[in-house]
Amino acid sequence: MLTFLRALAASAALLAAGALHAQALPPGVRLGMSAEQLHAVLPAAERVPRPQRLGGGLVGNWRAAPVEMAGLLFEPTFFFAASELRRVEYVANLQATQATPDNGASAFAALVQWGRASFGTELASRDPGSAYAAWVSNDTDVYVQQVSDPRRASVRLVYKARQLRDGSEL
Repeated sequence: MLTFLRALAASAALLAAGALHAQALPPGVRLGMSAEQLHAVLPAAERVPRPQRLGGGLVGNWRAAPVEMAGLLFEPTFFFAASELRRVEYVANLQATQATPDNGASAFAALVQWGRASFGTELASRDPGSAYAAWVSNDTDVYVQQVSDPRRASVRLVYKARQLRDGSEL
């Protein structure tokens, strides 16, 4: 019986390791790399026809093939500013192709569990339309967000370069 329990625990650990790997940045990808370095590591990455623009000069101008995580398909977008990769977003839009009865709540919960196992206790918030959990890992901020409004339901996993500001900048 003890051998069976050890085998079961080992199998569970291998499955968990595979699931956790799916939420990590792709092998060889690191924040701070150039677009050329990204393309060398992910040769199938392609330029986005209409890049997303965010504050701080971030431009989401590269994407890669969708990745399955927590039972949903997430589309990765790579955001650059000042010629450096500063943000990676994995987004699962749930309006049409991935409609789920819980608007992504179970996927969000699975990603929060992964975050706790990887980074420790999260800083979290919840309101009637969304849920959010965030962690800090060295020079990287990581967060998971769920928007539950059926018209724009989504789950998002984001890695971004940590930006520290002193009090005089606020």
